[in-house]
Amino acid sequence: MKIFPREHRRLHWLSLAAIAALIFVAPPTAWADGLGDAKAAGWVGEQANGMLGIVDSSAPASTQALVESVNAKRREGYASIAKKNETSATAIAARAGERNIAKTQAGHYVKRSGEGWQKK
Repeated sequence: MKIFPREHRRLHWLSLAAIAALIFVAPPTAWADGLGDAKAAGWVGEQANGMLGIVDSSAPASTQALVESVNAKRREGYASIAKKNETSATAIAARAGERNIAKTQAGHYVKRSGEGWQKK
């Protein structure tokens, strides 16, 4: 990973925060309700790679479609930030994954790097 001067790091984090606000803080209402319900039901969890994952294979097809849709938007956001900051989307996604896991509610599932699904 490239080491950035202080002002580039600040821009990097501001960009990450802006994308997070767009993708994670203010998703469309249907996503917010559906995703929250899916997490509460134990069907969906946050992963270290910055993506949502299906925890329970018996999750309804609509939940799987929601996960795919949210992950597609996340990938777009990570790629955009990476391009602006001349780094990899994988690195941005990993940082977002750490943050998402840290912010996950108790009782919801997380999957840290190299581990299986765990209730937080």
